[in-house]
Amino acid sequence: MHVASRPVSPDGLHERSRHHGRYDFARLIACSPPLAGFVIPHPEGGETVDFFDPAAVTALNRALLLGDYGLVCWDLPEGALCPPVPGRADYLHHVADLLSETSPGARTDPAKVRVLDIGVGANCIYPILGVRDYGWRFVGTDINPDSITWAKKIVAANPCLKDRIECRLQTSPEAIFDGVVRAGETFALSICNPPFHASAAEAAKATMRKLRNLGEGRSAELPVLNFGGQGAELWCEGGEVAFVRRMIVQSAARPGQCRWFTTLVSKRGSLAALERALQRAEVSAVRIIPMRHGQKHSRILAWSFGVFPKNAA
Repeated sequence: MHVASRPVSPDGLHERSRHHGRYDFARLIACSPPLAGFVIPHPEGGETVDFFDPAAVTALNRALLLGDYGLVCWDLPEGALCPPVPGRADYLHHVADLLSETSPGARTDPAKVRVLDIGVGANCIYPILGVRDYGWRFVGTDINPDSITWAKKIVAANPCLKDRIECRLQTSPEAIFDGVVRAGETFALSICNPPFHASAAEAAKATMRKLRNLGEGRSAELPVLNFGGQGAELWCEGGEVAFVRRMIVQSAARPGQCRWFTTLVSKRGSLAALERALQRAEVSAVRIIPMRHGQKHSRILAWSFGVFPKNAA
């Protein structure tokens, strides 16, 4: 596998990120006044929010979307996954660089770039960021009808997203592309934030580790998901290896559907099994793109069959 070198800043974020340095809470509160109720003193000076508190995390990310991306409203149903906006934006910056390697049209005419978001979630975060940062068009899919309904409400409520995002329900939990991708439909990219864990217990254990890291020694008696998430958003049988392996197999059956198929991979130890799956699928190119947001290290796995759709930039 080729480990790609990408332009990043000392804080680990992509150089095009809007989120370098500390948050400007005065500006964010002016854009989203409810955030003020969650701002607390930072131990090292300045201000922060309590990242143990799901409501505080949601309020911060809402303020970022209103203040930095031009939304007029954004909210989540109780318990839904609340995405950390800077990390999600970085995924898109990195795959934008990847796309530009093989598609000059992605830069000269970004409005022609169509992206398939597998597991769009109620938050609809990747389409929102991709529309606002790059002017791309999106199809978002999800197996949860409530998530699709909520994502559609977000799109309808924000004029800046009009006619740029379509959300489709996937009625078959085992299918990645069948049932939601239409005959002859092609995309420049597919993106995915897969369920990383193999069980609810594993997801809870991972959350406890995250809380300990955030709290520098603080402990919680019960697993509290500070970024939320439930069910298929967090875990599936076999974890991320099984999910991504299934995606690889199904992508091989439709090699010309996407210029690049991509997904997040949370665990470095997952890569060996996925590399074997890619070899069996006889892909023509593979990239691993490292990512870092705070203490969290992750990576994007991307593959291509070299069959590039002409009408998807």
